Amino acid sequence: MMADPVNPNLPPDQVTVFIDGVELAAPKGSMIIQAADKAGIQIPRFCYHPKLPIAANCRMCMVDTEVGGRASPKPLPACATPVMDGMKVYTHNAKAMQAQRNVMEFLLINHPLDCPVCDQGGECELQDLALGYGRSVNRFVERKRSVADEDLGPLVSSDMTRCIHCTRCIRVTAEIAGTYELGGMYRGEDLQIGTYDGKPLTTELSGNVIDVCPVGALTDKVFRFQARPWEMIARPSLGYHDALGSNLFLHTRRGEILRCVPRNNEAVNECWLSDRDRYARAGLYSEDRATMPMVREGDTLREASWDEALARAASILQDHRGDALGVLAHPATTNEEGTLLARLAEGLGCGNLDHRITQLDLSDGAVAEPFGMPVERIEKADVIVIVGSNLRHEVPLLHQRVRKAWKAGARVFVVNPVDFDFTFDIAGKRIVAPSKLASALAELDPGDAQQAAVIVGEIAENGPHAAAIRAAAAAFAARTGASLCRIPQGANAVGLSRLGVLPSGRDARAMLKDRRATYVLHGIEPALDCVDPVVAMEALAGAQVIALNAYASESLKAVADVLLPIGAFPEIEASLTNLDGIEQQALPAGKLQGAAHSGWRVLRALGGDLELPGFEFTTLDELRASLAANPVQPSRGSAPQVGSGLEVAVTRAIYRSDAVIRRCAALQSHPLTKGPRASVHPDDAAAVGVVHDAMGKLGGAMLPVVHDRRVARGCVWIESGYDATAPLAAAATVSLARP
Repeated sequence: MMADPVNPNLPPDQVTVFIDGVELAAPKGSMIIQAADKAGIQIPRFCYHPKLPIAANCRMCMVDTEVGGRASPKPLPACATPVMDGMKVYTHNAKAMQAQRNVMEFLLINHPLDCPVCDQGGECELQDLALGYGRSVNRFVERKRSVADEDLGPLVSSDMTRCIHCTRCIRVTAEIAGTYELGGMYRGEDLQIGTYDGKPLTTELSGNVIDVCPVGALTDKVFRFQARPWEMIARPSLGYHDALGSNLFLHTRRGEILRCVPRNNEAVNECWLSDRDRYARAGLYSEDRATMPMVREGDTLREASWDEALARAASILQDHRGDALGVLAHPATTNEEGTLLARLAEGLGCGNLDHRITQLDLSDGAVAEPFGMPVERIEKADVIVIVGSNLRHEVPLLHQRVRKAWKAGARVFVVNPVDFDFTFDIAGKRIVAPSKLASALAELDPGDAQQAAVIVGEIAENGPHAAAIRAAAAAFAARTGASLCRIPQGANAVGLSRLGVLPSGRDARAMLKDRRATYVLHGIEPALDCVDPVVAMEALAGAQVIALNAYASESLKAVADVLLPIGAFPEIEASLTNLDGIEQQALPAGKLQGAAHSGWRVLRALGGDLELPGFEFTTLDELRASLAANPVQPSRGSAPQVGSGLEVAVTRAIYRSDAVIRRCAALQSHPLTKGPRASVHPDDAAAVGVVHDAMGKLGGAMLPVVHDRRVARGCVWIESGYDATAPLAAAATVSLARP
């Protein structure tokens, strides 16, 4: 391969290009706009996006080019014109500017004068470029066209008369989400962007069409008409609804969080956000926010001062030290709060401390661990095996990375109890009951691979056969050279494991089954968050309970003796450790509600009242300076009993996974929120005479029964997070019968 004749010192895969007189080196085959962006030379554009395939249909990026002394007879689109050795590009000469201004005039011919009422006003790419490239007088006097809006669901609002047909939204749903829900309809001046069938968007990544839309055609329906961009302040924060820890900005006005947008981080979430992270902020301001300390008086809770509530909590803990106490933390608890809970338990002589509240089988003493292959590298893998996971709902942007790997040629294999919907082709799959996942994985031969990853998800990690599946996954990784990637079961499960929020005594399931006299609950709604909500509520009802929570839910008020209000994650300064083992920090965005305080402050006050060691600090910086890894080899729990009947496969419903999500009305009305139900193979339902969509009796629960051929024979699939499915969350097997 010959070197570049213009600059012989360049590598053979680079060429020299001159943009506005600036000499640049660019990869062969790259586009002019990519070389210009790298050099910081601005070229106007609407349809081009660095993460999307090139469409070249807005024509705003027209530039003048010259190759070998010969000028191009007409301007060329910079986004679709490859660089050539010695090419000269002019982005702002008379020829280029005339083309860009003419394109802008055409784009504005049909665009409505909506700026005063458009949510995109103030951050609109069309506004910005019209200022620089638009004419002061409109020469078009005919009627503007109008396009009927579509109902795209509860999350995305459409005003398609504003659409300039850049097709970014089409490419997001097709290439990123993989659902192909938007497309172009009709031709010429009648062209419209729509869904074809008029149905709402169902992808779990739908909010990203808002970010890429350069005009006000697609906007945030939940945020609609609430504020202007210049009224809000952006605060860097993190997604805390799965273990990825997506980077994002929270936009606030006078302390109220109004909007969430992605913050670029190529190693974590690139420039995308899942709908769960984007819209969860709407659940922060529900009516049952805990705003005042409460103490039990007789059969009811009454509001109290902080001094009274802390004194009551300290008195309860003084009277029930050691083994009489159980401490349970939500797996999204921050590193700072987790450290203080561990110090509290240690100071009180209590070994009953755990954050693994969703896991049934801890007989192998398993804890969350960072991925063996960083998330960023998973898209470069050539073989990926998914075990026991509805990955698309469990970690949506990890699923998107796997899709990128598949598009690059990777082979994806699946071992699951349900043939879940993925947005990539499956090279091989084994759909078997949960008890057979381990043996099916042991029999899987993925072939040769340079880079392979085995991703183990919540069905495997939380089910009654978890220890066997984890052992099989480790053996598979050792046999094939694959990187073991066990999805942490909680936003900060890795951080809490590192900091020693683990039992030397009873684990979460054991301390509820073998009831303690007193419990400390941090961030937990026991009726929905615990592995066995029925057992949890019974244990807590007969004990004294100190609860630290952002919400005063009915289930919590039914069992709490002291309720201490703490800030939700977006309202506090805190850190989380994601599935790559990266510690990430977030700043407070919204103001604390009522008399609530940050969780670390409440725990600091409680530890101080008890005069425990490790609570002498006064600032968050002092606390962080004392944070250190605290390796704990947790005690091994007992494996759950497995009886006969249909095996239960449990996944968390995508929009019922935690307290904040459950209070977001828009997500609760989303098509992916199916409601409580039991899905079984038609043959299993027919065997007991339960017809499709009829009510069925499953153990202690009554649920609609859905016939679904995707479910393995001998298995029933349940989504947790609903009151109706709570009695089945910890069941290994269940019988199905007509009511």
